[in-house]
Amino acid sequence: MDKRTIEVLELMLQKLNKIDEDLSDPQILSNVENIKKLNKDRGAIIDVCEMYIEYKKVDQSLSEAKSMLKSEKDPEMKEMAQMEIIECSEKIDNLVLEINSALLPKDPNDEKNSIIEIRGAAGGDEANIFAGDLYRMYTRYGEKQGWKFTVLDQYESAAGGFTQISAMVKGKKVYSKLKYESGSHRVQRIPKTESKGRVQTSTATVAVLPEMSAVEIDIKPSDLRIDTYRSGGAGGQHVNTTDSAVRVTHIPTGIVSASQDGRSQHDNKEIAMTMLRSRIYDAMQLEAQTKADTLRKNAVGSGDRSEKIRTYNYGQNRVTDHRINLTLQKLDQIMEGNLEEIIEALIKDEQKRLIELNND
Repeated sequence: MDKRTIEVLELMLQKLNKIDEDLSDPQILSNVENIKKLNKDRGAIIDVCEMYIEYKKVDQSLSEAKSMLKSEKDPEMKEMAQMEIIECSEKIDNLVLEINSALLPKDPNDEKNSIIEIRGAAGGDEANIFAGDLYRMYTRYGEKQGWKFTVLDQYESAAGGFTQISAMVKGKKVYSKLKYESGSHRVQRIPKTESKGRVQTSTATVAVLPEMSAVEIDIKPSDLRIDTYRSGGAGGQHVNTTDSAVRVTHIPTGIVSASQDGRSQHDNKEIAMTMLRSRIYDAMQLEAQTKADTLRKNAVGSGDRSEKIRTYNYGQNRVTDHRINLTLQKLDQIMEGNLEEIIEALIKDEQKRLIELNND
């Protein structure tokens, strides 16, 4: 571990010891706000401090084993020392990786709920059917995570699937895992609509946006144009005889959101505004990332909607994530929501890249 990182960790350890001292001080304990702040500060550093304490113990054991290897003449003792060196070295490598990852700046959106938007793209009916398959895959994955999916807006395709579907996903660390799914997903298979048995390549796009509150994204009422219309028809789940569907346009950016599946015009307006805030935030982030080319090049995919991130080959039961050159021969399992292996690999790859960037 480099000297700079050790200095940072020693300061954090000193801070933890001071917090623990303060938490045993009766005078400080008499103030509830002080207790809350101290516990919050402690919670922010305790995990990395415990890893560093373990690192110091293992590093000490490694030094002792190396000394034993040099001083001992007994072959059995030297063999024991050599085994201890190997074991400690492996532990240290793992701890260094974990500590470096823990010290990286946290994405402030990782703990947030998310809006996932899936659209059929190139490939006509087959693209829409694939969009439906992707939505099912994510809902199955969400079930395993204990997440809740609520459809915000959907336009069903006559052949099956969706031309577009948007859903709110609520649960623990939703954005931290789903954020890697933004991009263009390509499918290679024989479509249900293909009578001659030819393999077709189609695409669907996925956008994952963190849920943003009205406080985080302040939108002036004067910047909005709100239109109401009758819901139902193509893509609607029901037909209303009143103008309950709502379309909201953010005039400065031209960003539009709409909802027709709520129970009332009020519900649809709330849903449309929720999607609008997330879309405006997403547009702001993409603009900022475009200006900061270095960050964009070092990220795990840019999140650009046109970027092909993954291919699903049904004939070979194969999934390939092009960002990290990961290929798995288990498409059938992945489409049932078993995405953990892919997402964990993407998280680790991003952490590795960020660590390298941080150490430059």
